[in-house]
Amino acid sequence: MSSFVTEVLASSGKLEKDDLACKISKLSRKVEETKEEVTDMINKKYIEFIPSMEGAEELLDQVESVSKDIDLLKSCIDNEVQQNLHDAVTEYAKLKQQLEKNTAVINLLQHLQEFDTAVEEYHRALQEKNYVVAAKQHGTARASVDALKAWKDTELPLVRALSSEITIQRENLIYHLGEEWQKLAVWKLPSTKTELTSVKSFLKTALHLNRGGSKADESVPHALLPSILQALSVQGELHKKIKLFGQVLFKYMLKPLIIYPSLTVEVSSQTEQGAVLTLQCEETKAEHPDPSQVYTQVLTVLKTLHEHLFDVSIDEKKVSEILGDLIWEEMSECIIRECLVHSIPTNSSQLAEYSEVIKQTENFENSLKEMGYLAGDSTDLLKYARNVNCHFASKKCQDVIVAARKLMTSEMHNTVKITPEYKLSIPKLPSPSGEKERKEAGKKSGHYDQQSLENEKQLSPSTLCLPVCRISESVQQLMELAIQTLSEAVGSSPQCAVQLFYTVRNIFHLFYDVVPTYHKDNFLKLPHLAAIQHNNCMFIAHHLLTLGFQFKPHLPLKDGVSYFVDLVPGFRRLGARCFVAQMNVQKAEMLERLSTARNFSSLDDEDNYSVASKAIRQVIHQLRRLGKVWQDVLPVNIYCKAIGTLLNTAISELINKIMMLEDISNVDGERLRTLCQTIIEEGPLVFNPLPDENKNKKYQEAVPVYVKKWMTLKEISMVLNANLQEIVDRWAEGKGPLAVEFSCNEMKSLIRALFKNTERRAAALAKIVK
Repeated sequence: MSSFVTEVLASSGKLEKDDLACKISKLSRKVEETKEEVTDMINKKYIEFIPSMEGAEELLDQVESVSKDIDLLKSCIDNEVQQNLHDAVTEYAKLKQQLEKNTAVINLLQHLQEFDTAVEEYHRALQEKNYVVAAKQHGTARASVDALKAWKDTELPLVRALSSEITIQRENLIYHLGEEWQKLAVWKLPSTKTELTSVKSFLKTALHLNRGGSKADESVPHALLPSILQALSVQGELHKKIKLFGQVLFKYMLKPLIIYPSLTVEVSSQTEQGAVLTLQCEETKAEHPDPSQVYTQVLTVLKTLHEHLFDVSIDEKKVSEILGDLIWEEMSECIIRECLVHSIPTNSSQLAEYSEVIKQTENFENSLKEMGYLAGDSTDLLKYARNVNCHFASKKCQDVIVAARKLMTSEMHNTVKITPEYKLSIPKLPSPSGEKERKEAGKKSGHYDQQSLENEKQLSPSTLCLPVCRISESVQQLMELAIQTLSEAVGSSPQCAVQLFYTVRNIFHLFYDVVPTYHKDNFLKLPHLAAIQHNNCMFIAHHLLTLGFQFKPHLPLKDGVSYFVDLVPGFRRLGARCFVAQMNVQKAEMLERLSTARNFSSLDDEDNYSVASKAIRQVIHQLRRLGKVWQDVLPVNIYCKAIGTLLNTAISELINKIMMLEDISNVDGERLRTLCQTIIEEGPLVFNPLPDENKNKKYQEAVPVYVKKWMTLKEISMVLNANLQEIVDRWAEGKGPLAVEFSCNEMKSLIRALFKNTERRAAALAKIVK
């Protein structure tokens, strides 16, 4: 057994590395088999060889020793194998690193070769004006430089030099392309100092188009125009060039053609290689261009550009489409704002004719689509033209509101006379549905209806008629505008009709808010305008009562709409409030004048009497002036009530001052009576509602009707000149005219002021009872 181990150990150094592990495995199995054999042998022969037990133990010791030797062998072999593997991995890493370096150098050389080839081809193509090839080769050279920059050592001086060179060559290419582009489209523009505010400022605008290169030019065998555009696209400059061109085109050519109706475009020197576009001026009286004219002029410009410049495809997209994308939105907005807005009909009867404009707009867009300027279906331009009913209503409403506001802020002193016979002119409206059936039913029962109405009371012809007065001419025109707008609504689409109806309501709301504010100062300063405003409001309220019912059967409004009746109370209050404010101004002025009369006391003093007399005369003069100002303006009943109220204010103030006097001498009484008689004599003369003096007498005779304190004034005037017996007789035990106007205390106070304290006065006072 020892010889076997020795042999194994002796031959271990000669084992090949490749099958070393295999042999170790076999040796391990051999040792295990030997151990098992020895163990079996010991178990089987244990009893038989008891005497030789010492020999078995020796054998086991040998086996243990062999196991230890085998473990030692395994450890040695493992250490040797691991060292060999580490050396192999280290050598492999070195070889791999060297391979990577070699590969990088090869790639570097390849990129340098590609760069050199691309630059040579670039220069050759640029010299031959083959700009597409030049642009592509420049792109290849750029890619090579970018690849070199991606290498780990990007700080090489060579890479920096190549990067600088490729940038220079790009600028050189863009410069050449820019030169060629300028030759393709040469602009002649107005001076930068010229203000673009008139037609004349655009007459110097011209555009020279040149396709570039001719069939006879042998030095340029390729088409120069597509080459230039394609090269610009490759360099990413095409969009910038087209954008700048589009801005100039719109500002100096397309926009002026849209705005000014007198401008036209003329195409001259038109050949296969180029054309010249210029702007010309033609005399016209039109304020805004016609849509057909605008479409024709714009298409002329864009067609010429398409034929000579933009009918080129770049990456399956036409250059004209690029231009269209850049200018279409701004151009369509300009056409709508400067042209289509003004072409919207102002009358519903013209709406049917507008279909021609819609057709022209459709043709215009189709032409743009065919040339590639426009993509998609319906645009904002066509939608605007097709939505003419809505725009008509909006424009009509806007025009109506503007016109109404202009009338409201105009002068109010220009007036027209309104008589009971006056009627607003309402155009003939179509018969509403069901009207014929009602008329036929009415004819069948007409005989019965006529008989039933013969014995009934008829309304007065003046029922629901305005009294004679004057209103502002502007208000009459305002009502006519409202009726005209409602008439437009009758013949319009439902949406338009509703919009126009509410616009009319807005007119009256606007009047309610604007007029009192705009004319506020004049209404307070000028009684004439206050009276006119009162009449204006009553005139509007009067017609609002029936205006809705006249148009209700013809308007597509829901049931429950109040039309205009709800506005009537507000207008009546507005008119009354304005006139009452003026009345308060006049009252304040009148009371201020009377306040200078020194309470009408001590009139035996000449100065006091002079001041009091002057105050009365000023009041009468004020009333006469007002009567003249309001004459033939206010309705007669309003006139008489207003003058009567003011006169009553003056009389009440005079009576109150007299009743407050505690001592009235004979002279004072006489002069107080004179003042009262002045008012009694001249007061009725301020009632002149009509220009014809003869017709005013009946109103002057009816002063007691309008002046509440008139009879009181007459009675106090009588008392100031009467004796005690006459006063007692006129009191007539509380049943006489004095008792009607004065209370017992008032009469007693007046008697005490007029007469001295005597038995006769005491007897008279005793009789003043009711």
